[in-house]
Amino acid sequence: MRWENLAEQPVRPGSDAALFGADAVVTRTVDTPGFRGITFHEIRARSIVNRVPGASRMPFTWTVNPYRGCSHACVYCFARKTHSYLDLDTGLGFDSQIVVKTNAPELLRRELGGPRWRGGHIAMGTNVDCYQRAEGRYRLMPGIIEALRDHANPFSILTKGTLILRDLDLLTEAAAVTDVGISVSVGFTDRELWRTVEPGTPAPERRLDVIRALAERGIDCGVLMAPVIPCLGDHPDQLRATVRAIAEAGATSVTPLVLHLRPGAREWYFQWLTEHHPHLVPHYERLYASGAYAPKSYQRRITGQVHELAREYGIGPARSGAARRIGPQPEAAAAEPEQLTLL
Repeated sequence: MRWENLAEQPVRPGSDAALFGADAVVTRTVDTPGFRGITFHEIRARSIVNRVPGASRMPFTWTVNPYRGCSHACVYCFARKTHSYLDLDTGLGFDSQIVVKTNAPELLRRELGGPRWRGGHIAMGTNVDCYQRAEGRYRLMPGIIEALRDHANPFSILTKGTLILRDLDLLTEAAAVTDVGISVSVGFTDRELWRTVEPGTPAPERRLDVIRALAERGIDCGVLMAPVIPCLGDHPDQLRATVRAIAEAGATSVTPLVLHLRPGAREWYFQWLTEHHPHLVPHYERLYASGAYAPKSYQRRITGQVHELAREYGIGPARSGAARRIGPQPEAAAAEPEQLTLL
């Protein structure tokens, strides 16, 4: 790979060896018996708060990603392409070669305290899951949340991981001083589909348990119903079962997102589809003939169905332009923080 000889060496700006441009020092590579088949590449990053490109569809400006690559192994993950920038495979390599920014908490604390930072909303879990299995080993999120709490910096987390429950006390403390939004991703409740398309994630019912646990603590939690998978997870009965389960778990909102297939993910997904559902390949080729996104007419139909079901079960879509909150509103602050929804 481009950076295999960088151990303990700074990255030169503009060189082909750049892991994160000039923003990383690779320290060691680790194979751990407790994580069979997974290799961790530990680095010391030189920056951690990332600006989202202006052309992005994402409704937020800043992100923090303590990991790169994801053992959730979701076959559709749009972030797969990013592994190719490291000369790593976007298929199995993305699932098993995990880059860990071991200094993320201390680096974030430093950047939040810098003179140029203006306290913008920071989204996490929007590239790869910050509560994937690696977090059980490296425990980066407690330090990250503590830094955000201590600087009263608004943030949001999107996850499929149950490990977020470990940090409930910290999240509650942070919510006492700033806006905190939590969302769980549950695209479907079909266990057979889950086993093949999201093999490294907690089962959908375990994610619903996370929502229940948050609700019991008085913590609002929205659901990103993503992805809704054409022909495999979009039947009206499947949509109903999923929305009903989300509502019964105590979610405050549900926002559907139809499967999109960007380069890197597209090739891996079609390989999976050919193996598991070959009869659907021609249909998908037509559905995604124009690019990464399904036709708008199909997206509107799915969105309309989910929203109708959500109203029936007493929940609604996420309110545009506002971060979901944990607990009561804080006392008036010196300056109104930027409020952005994660979904």
